[in-house]
Amino acid sequence: MNGNQAASNSGGTFGSRSNFIVILVMILGVFVAILNETLLNVALSRIMADIGIQPSTAQWLSTGYLLVIGVLIPVTAYLIQRFTTRTLFLSAMTLFMIGTLAAALAPGFSMLLIGRVLQAAGTGMLFPLLTNVVFAMVPLERRGSAMGTIGIVITFAPAIGPTLSGIIVEHFSWRVLFYSVLPIALFVIAFAAVKLKNVTETTNPRIDLLSLMLSTCGFGGIVYGFSSAGEGHGGWSSPIVLIPIAVGVLSLLLFTWRQLTLTEPLLELRVFQFRVFRLSVLIMMIVMMAMFSAMMLLPIFLQNALAYTPLKAGLVMLPGGILMGIMSPITGRLFDKFGAKWLAVIGLTLMANSLWQFAHITLTTSYVFIMVLNTLLMLGISMLMMPVMTNALNELPPRLYAHGTAVVSTLQQVSGAVGTALLVTIMTNGSARYLAEAGAGDAASLKVLALISGMKSAFILAFALVAVAWAASFLLKRAKPPQAEGGLADKQVAVH
Repeated sequence: MNGNQAASNSGGTFGSRSNFIVILVMILGVFVAILNETLLNVALSRIMADIGIQPSTAQWLSTGYLLVIGVLIPVTAYLIQRFTTRTLFLSAMTLFMIGTLAAALAPGFSMLLIGRVLQAAGTGMLFPLLTNVVFAMVPLERRGSAMGTIGIVITFAPAIGPTLSGIIVEHFSWRVLFYSVLPIALFVIAFAAVKLKNVTETTNPRIDLLSLMLSTCGFGGIVYGFSSAGEGHGGWSSPIVLIPIAVGVLSLLLFTWRQLTLTEPLLELRVFQFRVFRLSVLIMMIVMMAMFSAMMLLPIFLQNALAYTPLKAGLVMLPGGILMGIMSPITGRLFDKFGAKWLAVIGLTLMANSLWQFAHITLTTSYVFIMVLNTLLMLGISMLMMPVMTNALNELPPRLYAHGTAVVSTLQQVSGAVGTALLVTIMTNGSARYLAEAGAGDAASLKVLALISGMKSAFILAFALVAVAWAASFLLKRAKPPQAEGGLADKQVAVH
């Protein structure tokens, strides 16, 4: 009996106990990987002081991580088709564990960077694999609840990451960040070795090396170029920003052309022929950009303008993360009953309101009010992120689940990098413009007021982007599985 049949014949969100165990094992792996991804940012200053590196060098610990994930995720569609669930998951977790150990023991920057790269290689495979397994095992009418359950860890891990990191770094060595993750990774590997079964069907697809090279240059170039601009290590006219972006755009154009001409593409881009998928991806990309704006700009405001400690700045994110974890399974069940449209409309309304309020915060705005606004923002995101993603993938035929998941995950990473760079640029330019127009005055006060002015410009841009997504959300329809339409979609999008 396959996963769908088992799910249909048994109660519960995942259909059967064996299904639940498979997904639980994978959720634990994804949780520890995403938690690790958010732990390091707060600790960068301590790491720089401890191993004696400059900010321009330390930024590679974040940029390199994003770069590997951006390059690897497009290949996951091939990997999921080529290798069994068990083999791929254990390989990903083993890479992650080795990277974590290398980072914890690193005597200097080189080993630390190698550890981060190995961690990213494991992380990049885990979420697309988990999503593909859920769609293979859970019937359409329960996928919202299943993805909502997964959303608990996807949203909760980034929320507690900065707070947990702040506590650890304040009282212990930054190496504890990696040592604390290591036992969990070892447990997940042992648990998976005993309990994880193969779920997805494997084929023997050929890999096109030219596509792989173009994908690496394309997504890698764009993520690196925008990350360099976003982290302040090069202006938009700097070669370190322009050259990677130009190479990335050209490579992606060639990559797109090649995928549309191959009978066995590395990444099936014809998923964009499906209207609901196309519209949903646009909404999700905008949401990622807006979410990054809050996660990046709020701590800057709290620390640099209001002089709060990193720990207190991190605590602003905690209530929103907890609420997202609570709401995720609830919105999943609401999606199963009512579809994604009105969840997206309400969620984007909450996001737009919060971002507009953020654009008008001042030095007298209370800490609690900022926390409430951030919590409402996270509530809005929890109402639409997993439902819109589930609705997008529901429209695809089963043979394209791996490709659809890879496309969504890749574009989320790219939009995160692009959004961060764009918002940082808007904030920096707004601050510089304020200083130029302010003239003489107290330097410290002017710097703070300039920061607030720059943040206002960045949040207004984020608000405008969310307004576009809000208008687009009214066009969302409940996705119909292709099988219900006589298999036409499968015929239109043939993957050999």
